[in-house]
Amino acid sequence: MSDINIKITDREGVTHDIVAPTDMSMNLMEIIRSYELAEEGTIGVCGGMAMCASCQVYVINDPGLVEMGAEEDAMLAEAFHVESNSRLGCQLHIVPEMEGLEVEIAPYP
Repeated sequence: MSDINIKITDREGVTHDIVAPTDMSMNLMEIIRSYELAEEGTIGVCGGMAMCASCQVYVINDPGLVEMGAEEDAMLAEAFHVESNSRLGCQLHIVPEMEGLEVEIAPYP
């Protein structure tokens, strides 16, 4: 089992040190949900299909994330509260290269 350490700041401004598994095919949205860092019904509304932007995060420290795909880019083009460092948590699959990732959960529309 391989775990990574990430920091997630919730919508209340509280930063959480999280241990996330890299061997369970999880994405960042699922990690946020499993640690209950956002109110139920306000994260992953579309189920992780890059269709709602409810899992939008601001990347504070990028240890080497994969490039944004076309679906993610298109969804963020229509989303609220988008910043230059916005990503969709559902599109960020937990891998060892994410060690040290720091994100802040964007406000819910």
